[in-house]
Amino acid sequence: MILYEYPLNERTRTYLRLEHLLHRLGVLVPREHPLDHHHALQTLFEILEVGARADLKTEILKDLDRHRQQLEALRGHPTIAEAALERVLTQIEQCHAALRDDEGRLGHALGGVEWLATLRNRIGIPGGTCAFDLPAYHEWQHRPAAERQADLLQWAQSVACLGQPVQLLLQLLRESAVAQKVFAARGQFQQNLPQSRTFQLLRVWLDPGLRLVPEISGNRLLVSVRLLRRNIEGKLEPATDIDAEFEIHLCA
Repeated sequence: MILYEYPLNERTRTYLRLEHLLHRLGVLVPREHPLDHHHALQTLFEILEVGARADLKTEILKDLDRHRQQLEALRGHPTIAEAALERVLTQIEQCHAALRDDEGRLGHALGGVEWLATLRNRIGIPGGTCAFDLPAYHEWQHRPAAERQADLLQWAQSVACLGQPVQLLLQLLRESAVAQKVFAARGQFQQNLPQSRTFQLLRVWLDPGLRLVPEISGNRLLVSVRLLRRNIEGKLEPATDIDAEFEIHLCA
């Protein structure tokens, strides 16, 4: 099954973007080719852009506090596995402490390398990182792979404080899912959401054999999935002649 996730608020959108970028960075850094490390640096700059909001750390800390309070209220409940509960509470406390104690500005480790600032400004320009534009970067790309990896790991440490807290918050959100089997008549599904709960994430599981692409939209009151497929020219068009069953998870 192919999983599609759609955030229902801006904070979840930011968390998903950070998770996506941090995962990509983790894949690229262990590789050895200079081109992989070029994309690792580009990813690092994207993380800095997404995480540039001054209040992001505060929002993450508040979310961790909220989860901790909700879970602590479950202590002693007869249907709760105490060992699992304590394990999650320990994870929350560790993430909270690490983020709270990290006083450095996001990306502070990159500030001491002059050519990185120039690279960050030019990396979005087509062909803007050629050797004649950035000879210092060109020289770095010709250093041994182990040396480049060590530099990347050092620079990545300045954004690592976001990784575990964001991953834990998304894990807790996903585990709150209410699973449903739904039916898209003529390629269209729509569902009103109860106002008694605030849903933050919609997850759509679609059979790849259908060769359909979901166009998802939603807010706190309504979610909608329109199924699209490619025509012979490769363009996406509504699959209005198809009735399809798929699974959705609503996470609150």
